[in-house]
Amino acid sequence: MTGEHRAERMRTPGFGRVLTEHIVSITWTADRGWHDAVLRPYDDLRLAPACVGLHYGQSVFEGLKAYTLADGRVGVFRPDAAARRMRRSARRLAMPQLPEAVFVDAVDALLQADRAWVPSRRGQSLYLRPLLFASEADLSLRPAHEYTFLLMAFVTDGIFEHQVKPLRVWLCEDHVRAAPGGTGEAKCAGNYAPTLLSQQQAKERGCDQVVWLDAVERSWVEELGGMNIFFVMGPAETPRLVTPPLGGTILPGVTRDSLITLAADMGWPTLQQPMSVAQWRAACAGGEMLEAFACGTAAVVTPIGTVVSTSDEWVVGGGAMGPVTRRLRDALMNLHYGTAPDTHGWVHVVPGTG
Repeated sequence: MTGEHRAERMRTPGFGRVLTEHIVSITWTADRGWHDAVLRPYDDLRLAPACVGLHYGQSVFEGLKAYTLADGRVGVFRPDAAARRMRRSARRLAMPQLPEAVFVDAVDALLQADRAWVPSRRGQSLYLRPLLFASEADLSLRPAHEYTFLLMAFVTDGIFEHQVKPLRVWLCEDHVRAAPGGTGEAKCAGNYAPTLLSQQQAKERGCDQVVWLDAVERSWVEELGGMNIFFVMGPAETPRLVTPPLGGTILPGVTRDSLITLAADMGWPTLQQPMSVAQWRAACAGGEMLEAFACGTAAVVTPIGTVVSTSDEWVVGGGAMGPVTRRLRDALMNLHYGTAPDTHGWVHVVPGTG
């Protein structure tokens, strides 16, 4: 591909449409384990109609990003954490677990081949999508005997990476994302398709995202569609953060974990405790809640301005991005692009990309 063609495709990439030129694939079989790792040109797959992953949903994936750092090298934000989470997801679905070192080696190989696709403009990034699925053609209801790992990448502006206008969010009260004992903490394909109907309903009501509630009482806030949620409580001089606790129904976000650490660095404690819809509404009405924001690999840190339910709606804080949200967003993005010291060792620099 010529440089001009690549630059044209990268100019307005959106999210998930502009894929790079290569892909990494690795096979696992019951008799050989992991083998046949290869970097090859991006192309369509050939799958048997009886592929287990298509029928029984043995499919897990991840999301992480690569950035052009201030010194010109390519950095990947916390690939080891993404590798560990993918192993946990695979374990929950009775799938083989790709070793962390192999995961990071695959990331390095793809980025070395597709270095030219990593954007240099702040606000853009290269989103990496690892995927593991059961590729055996056998419809017996059991864990498959063959799996395929793929790693692909696409240029992105992010879902809300340029968003400074706070989100309008819809409280979903008739569907649930996850139930205790289910797969809510696994990043598996089956967790996402059931959320799309509610996302459509949110759009019909002029909202950007869905807020998921617990499956039992339908009153406790859990997360947004594909994003974790934080609440910023006063007083303004000494704010504290609150985020719903992980308990098996909430995806343990890498961004969530990073923000808890960054907030502590700034002297802001984070309480991992439940927040009910009633508490959220009352805290906003009484002025105790100063801000709220969503966070995730794709969303980075995005403010929440208005909450909409079947019975009412209310504004969070002043309805604009607050200083705590802005400072955390800036701190995270500065790490992404290598313009702040990486004191926690979160940025993996890809060899040979200087």
